[in-house]
Amino acid sequence: MAVPAFDRVVMPRLVLRRLVPEDLEPLVAYRNDPEVARYQSWTDYDAQRGRQLIEFMQARQPGEPGWFQFAIALKDTNALIGDCALRVDVDDPRLGEIGFTLSRPHQGQGLGTEAVKALLGYVFGTLSLHRVFAVTDAKNTGAAALLARLGMRREGHFIENIFFKGAWGDEFQYAMLAREWAAR
Repeated sequence: MAVPAFDRVVMPRLVLRRLVPEDLEPLVAYRNDPEVARYQSWTDYDAQRGRQLIEFMQARQPGEPGWFQFAIALKDTNALIGDCALRVDVDDPRLGEIGFTLSRPHQGQGLGTEAVKALLGYVFGTLSLHRVFAVTDAKNTGAAALLARLGMRREGHFIENIFFKGAWGDEFQYAMLAREWAAR
């Protein structure tokens, strides 16, 4: 199946778009915020790493096997405030995983919910995926609440399944089928 070329997804307050070189400074800033990075896999996110991510994403399309990182930008100013990701399964491109990160000043305003809702709409609508899941640290109550609010079902609670940033941690897995998204 051919993957449609991605331009943007427009929402009331936000736009999902490609990362661009002008996003480097805010990307590095929020990914280096200890509270933002707390539940993420990275530490010490430098400009070189940010530049590599932005450059790598220029040659990719969401829907291709592997990860695609979307910029979350304010609609009015185009300022980067976070990012969300889609990983399409290499063995079965009808399956995907999502993730999201929002800068601290933009949390708690419904912007994350708006962005992930747009991502799910794109994934199930434009890309016609069958099933999407998300994994979050069990202590990340904000992310768990966001996924539940969007109708994703908590399918698993994995106890001490990951050694993460120096300690064993629990994770929740949430999932949704295309038919469940359509029935919302």
